[in-house]
Amino acid sequence: MPIYEYLCDKCKHRFELMQRIDEEPPKTCPRCRGRVHKVISPAAFVLKGTGWYATDYAGKGKKDTTQEKKLEEKTDSSKST
Repeated sequence: MPIYEYLCDKCKHRFELMQRIDEEPPKTCPRCRGRVHKVISPAAFVLKGTGWYATDYAGKGKKDTTQEKKLEEKTDSSKST
């Protein structure tokens, strides 16, 4: 469910509500009962780990064969044991 942010026109209280997209938005502030409106705020997310351009796609034509060889050696040695 998406989280929506609202701001009270009267007391300037900001609050968030988790609502279904088809739910009716609130009309009054939970603190002072003033009129509220929806605030557009930037999404808070961070791209971490592999799978992003700088780490995986930038050098797509160049393969690091040393990493592949180490991985193959590791799997071969574990099979023989």
